[in-house]
Amino acid sequence: MARDDERISRAGEPPIVGSLPDVPGILAAMRLTPSLEQHLRGLADALLVEDFPGATISRAEREVIATAVSAGNDCFYCMDSHGAFASELLSREGAGGVSDLIDGIKSGGSEGLSPKLAALVAIARGVRRDPRAVARSEIERALDAGASDADTQLAVLIASAFCMYNRMVDGLRAPTPPSAEAFRERAAQIAEHGYSAAQVTAIPR
Repeated sequence: MARDDERISRAGEPPIVGSLPDVPGILAAMRLTPSLEQHLRGLADALLVEDFPGATISRAEREVIATAVSAGNDCFYCMDSHGAFASELLSREGAGGVSDLIDGIKSGGSEGLSPKLAALVAIARGVRRDPRAVARSEIERALDAGASDADTQLAVLIASAFCMYNRMVDGLRAPTPPSAEAFRERAAQIAEHGYSAAQVTAIPR
């Protein structure tokens, strides 16, 4: 099944867990309890928004890593949402060819990425597949390309967190919007405010 067709098919699936809040994706898990929402949003801010000591990668590059991991896990909600967030941030940086770059990431490629970011994406994809199989040589490739130790730490941490987020979404069969365009308004809000701010109100449908 083509990816667009599969996205539409998943959008029509009902949740397999009862009594979920009537919101899509990870928002359904977040709204199960106030504590879950606080901590899941806080983790996203810590890994994707806030300063990380020693890190050199931008918010947009962190979102690219989250998109790559989510795509590898075939989680449409997370790959589309974080792909939209990465696109918004990259566009604000003045990057060109953003749509093609994000489509390539979702398809498992690394074309258009800097050597440093491509190496970090490879680490994150390796952690997603089999963390014990990630080799020191992969870390050294990233360091040789200009990554810091903190950047490699973030690649591992983002990959690990998004395996959790992805499995929350798809384990619940939380609703997934039928189009990646559904995330445009939310992407603008998150680019401005991060994940935990009260101003982030847009619900993708």
